[in-house]
Amino acid sequence: MISRDRRDWSECDGEANRFIEYKRENPTKRDPFERTKSWKEFQIIMPEPALRQQGARCMDCGVPFCQTGTTMDGSGEIGCPVYNLIPEWNDLVYRGKWKEALDRLHKTNNFPEFTGRVCPAPCEGSCTVAISDDAVSIKSIEYHIVERGFQEGWIVPQPPSKRTGKTVAIVGSGPAGLAAAAQLNKAGHTVTVFEREDRIGGLLTYGIPDVKLANQTVERRVKILEEEGIIFKTNVEIGKDVSASQLKKDFDSVLLCTGATKPRDVEVEGRELRGIHYAMDFLTANTKSLLNSNHEDGEYISAKGKHVIVIGGGDTGVDCITTSVRHGAKSITQFDINRQKPEERTEKNPWPLFPIVHQVEDGQKEAQAVYGTDPRSYQVSTTKFVGDENGNVKEIHTIGVETTIDEKGRKIRTPIPGTEKVWEADLVFLAVGFTGPEQRIIDELAVETTSRSTIDAEYGKYMTSVPGVFAAGDNRRGQSLVVWAIHEGREAARECDRYLMGSSNLP
Repeated sequence: MISRDRRDWSECDGEANRFIEYKRENPTKRDPFERTKSWKEFQIIMPEPALRQQGARCMDCGVPFCQTGTTMDGSGEIGCPVYNLIPEWNDLVYRGKWKEALDRLHKTNNFPEFTGRVCPAPCEGSCTVAISDDAVSIKSIEYHIVERGFQEGWIVPQPPSKRTGKTVAIVGSGPAGLAAAAQLNKAGHTVTVFEREDRIGGLLTYGIPDVKLANQTVERRVKILEEEGIIFKTNVEIGKDVSASQLKKDFDSVLLCTGATKPRDVEVEGRELRGIHYAMDFLTANTKSLLNSNHEDGEYISAKGKHVIVIGGGDTGVDCITTSVRHGAKSITQFDINRQKPEERTEKNPWPLFPIVHQVEDGQKEAQAVYGTDPRSYQVSTTKFVGDENGNVKEIHTIGVETTIDEKGRKIRTPIPGTEKVWEADLVFLAVGFTGPEQRIIDELAVETTSRSTIDAEYGKYMTSVPGVFAAGDNRRGQSLVVWAIHEGREAARECDRYLMGSSNLP
């Protein structure tokens, strides 16, 4: 850790109690209504004095829970999964030592420009200041550190000084695959990343709208990784274009980072009607068309002039709102099967756990600005879809439900009599989660799976039942956060390096 000797504070006009003097400032964003007219990112760079002031709010606490990166069984998560050295780079930003802050940030996180944009910031929920005040604006400071690094030209390719002669194939170029590739390449192995889509990035490119994480941000980092020696092969699907057995034969080790891409369905009457789509099909087609032709090719599902219903209250559902409002939807409604979250923590959700509280996400703020109301409806369960004479969806029938947890931890949904309702719908997006990874490559490699259909590979070791084949990210842990995928990619790289070399110096 960097020394926090109190004798140094007078030299930089700092005190350890600035979290009392300064209040949290959230990053400035363009007006919700105005920003819906484009696909550009809408966060505005904060002036340096304000950022240094925000860094000063970090209270130099004895135990920095923000960087803990752990889970409590049955309770939730605490702190940053990649163990970011948050108090250190907060202090460095306060002191104006931006390059040193960047160095500390990159020690634990290969891609802070991704997490600084799309991470829900579990670190802030575990910030000690947040016990009785607003948390330190950690995510915003992280974003500004890395963007300052690119602006100043400090982030440059750093290829390894020598190669080991070992080869590794990584299947999937999402956050887990890219993090693993960066680490294994750093160790000197020759790394080839296979991606079945036409662009590198996986979820980062086609699962998150460009307005939240611009493709040029992903490409900027991929270019650096290429210059460091990583080989990227797009439009190559393992199990189709190249057999999994051939891949294992051609490389010394294989790392599966294929994600959990099998969408969960809503199995009710009328599901076969036209106009009902999985959320990821909608989001992927939209971004691909946007990047290829600025939507001029028409190769996407347009929400323009339509009554849109999004089934699912999570981030993917919000991304569907973000996209639909920019298309010019006539109306947007988001179904959440759960109750509205409380405004403050409950006794069952104490600090330093990630706070389960009511929030209005950016996409919901945009819908509210355009249509006048928050798009969410709570405790709503779909009972059937109704179509017109041409087989197109025109209505959704729902009922209110009460959710309880039984003694085995299972959710029980009980219908509430008298809450039946009919909703007009021209376009429906299913955003109710994922059931696990796709099976083709798993079956070909004869890799064992768990009862949840995820790849069976022990956390911390990542080796599958097949020697030399590893797994990391959502295909191993199930649907999760980008920051957890980066964490697992880094750890799996270390274990893969150990397998290849007998030991590893990777963190």
